Amino acid sequence: MAPGLTIDITEKRFPAATTPVFAHFQLSLEPGSVTALLGPSGVGKSTLLRLIAGIDTDYAGTIRIGDTSAQNAPPPGMVFQDARLLPWLNALDNIRLAAPDLPAETAHTALAGVGLADQANAWPRTLSGGMQRRVALARALCTNADLLLLDEPFVSLDPALVADMHRLLAAHMARTGATVLFTTHQAHDAESLATRIITFDGHPAQIVSDVRAEPRPYPAPPAAV
Repeated sequence: MAPGLTIDITEKRFPAATTPVFAHFQLSLEPGSVTALLGPSGVGKSTLLRLIAGIDTDYAGTIRIGDTSAQNAPPPGMVFQDARLLPWLNALDNIRLAAPDLPAETAHTALAGVGLADQANAWPRTLSGGMQRRVALARALCTNADLLLLDEPFVSLDPALVADMHRLLAAHMARTGATVLFTTHQAHDAESLATRIITFDGHPAQIVSDVRAEPRPYPAPPAAV
């Protein structure tokens, strides 16, 4: 079952900063919810994802994923702002990093789902930034994690591709019931996918808007070939 999140950050501060990123910050997310985080650059959206993922543990407070602390919870499926593909592995093998026993056929299907069926043997250096991000998204979905943390997953993609990725992610969420938290600068992304839209602003970051939403109904994506 997908977990909920309970976030209670007393303080998160970077060493050179004069003000904390978060101070007395609280947020709860329901199991199976799809939440979009909006806000200006530098407000702390990416930092919050890293804290939830247990990548950054230098803060005062508690973050719980279900009944488990973030540091001890199963790793989430995650897409970073940079694709973080290993340069010595081709696109297919980068996706197979999602799970030690991930079948090659599953990885091929994931590549086809993001429109890169013909790039299985391509090295990351030969892929555009948008293509690399699509490989990273496919890898995150292949983890079958109950929690997905997606940092600007649609940035640098053409509008037509964004619509395709919206459909892909919507189908994945409907199939798995995963809890999803994603950041974006685009209201369109939030309105298309999220059941809750939260806007951050200020230093330290505060929630200035918290809106329940009805995501756009998407038809099922075509079967991969």
